[in-house]
Amino acid sequence: MPSGGGRPALSRAALAGALLAVGLAVAACGGDGDTAGANGKVTVVYEDDTIKPEDRRTVAVIRKSGVLEQAAGWVGESLALPHDMVVKVTARVPPGVTDAVTQPDGRTIFVPPAFLTRIEGVLGKVVRTVDRPALVPETEWNADDLTALSTQFVLGHELGHALQRQLLLANLGLEEDAADGFASFSTVNEVGPGPSLAAALLFDELAREEGKLTLEGLSSDHPVTQQRVFNFLCYLDGSDPDRFREPLVGAGYLPKSRAPLCPQAWAMLDYGWWTQLEPHFSEAFKDQGDRAQEKSRERLIAEMKAFGEKLDELRTAE
Repeated sequence: MPSGGGRPALSRAALAGALLAVGLAVAACGGDGDTAGANGKVTVVYEDDTIKPEDRRTVAVIRKSGVLEQAAGWVGESLALPHDMVVKVTARVPPGVTDAVTQPDGRTIFVPPAFLTRIEGVLGKVVRTVDRPALVPETEWNADDLTALSTQFVLGHELGHALQRQLLLANLGLEEDAADGFASFSTVNEVGPGPSLAAALLFDELAREEGKLTLEGLSSDHPVTQQRVFNFLCYLDGSDPDRFREPLVGAGYLPKSRAPLCPQAWAMLDYGWWTQLEPHFSEAFKDQGDRAQEKSRERLIAEMKAFGEKLDELRTAE
C-alpha cells in the first residue's frame, strides 16, 4: 500500500520501550492476597505541577483515552505483587531520563510529558504522509488515537520490565526482548490489534529518523529498531492468521518468508508469559488465569506439530 510519499506505511517499523498515560490518579489493587500475602497496588499519578504548557494537550489526550488505567488495572487485578507500583507522569525524573523508564526495583515507572508530546508529533507526521493500513479503522486514523494506542503498547513494555524486576522472573534471553514480548502478550490478549499497529507506525517513522545504523545502535541492549517491529507484527499475525495474514502479509508489511514462523512464535510467547505469571496470579484471577495458561499450552503443542509437518516444504521453498 503506497503512502503519500511513495513508501509503504509499515515497510520497516519498530519499537523502543516506552510508556504513556491516562486517567487521573488511579489505583488498582492486587488480589485478595496470595503468593505469601503479596498485595501491592498499581497506582497512576499525574504530577500536574511539573507539566509544561507545551505538553499539556498531549497529556490530556492520554488521560482521556484511559489506556494507562486499563493496562495498570489488569496488572493490579490479575497479579499479587510483592510491592506497590507507581506510574508517574511527571517532568521530575532522574538525571538523563528523556523516555519512559522503569526503575531497577520495578516499583516506579517515569513518563516524561515531553516524551508524550514527541510521540504525538511523530504520529501527526505519519497521518499526513502515510496511507492508512486496512487494519487501522478510519475513525482511529488521527494523531490523538494513534498516540493513545501506541502508548498502550509501549506501556506494556515498561510494565514488562517492572514485573520482571518485582517478581524476579527468569529470562532466557535479553530483558529488552522479554519486555517487548510482554507488550505484545498483554495488548493483543487484552485490547486487540490496535496497539501493535499504532506502535509499528510510530517506530517506522522513528527508524527513518534514526537513519543509517551506527555502532551504538547495533550494540544497544535494545534490538535494532526496524527489526523489532517485524517481531511485533509477527506476533500479531500469529495470534490469528485467519484474520491478520492477508492485511499484514498480503499488503507487504510482514515478509512472506517470516509469516510461516509466526503462529508458533505467538504460541510460545503466549504460553511463556502465562506460565511465568501463573505463580503470581491473584486469588480473584487464578481460575481465569489457569484456564488461559492451559489453553495456551494446548495451542503451543498444536502449532509445534503443524510447523513440524510443513517444515520440509518451507525449507525447500527458500
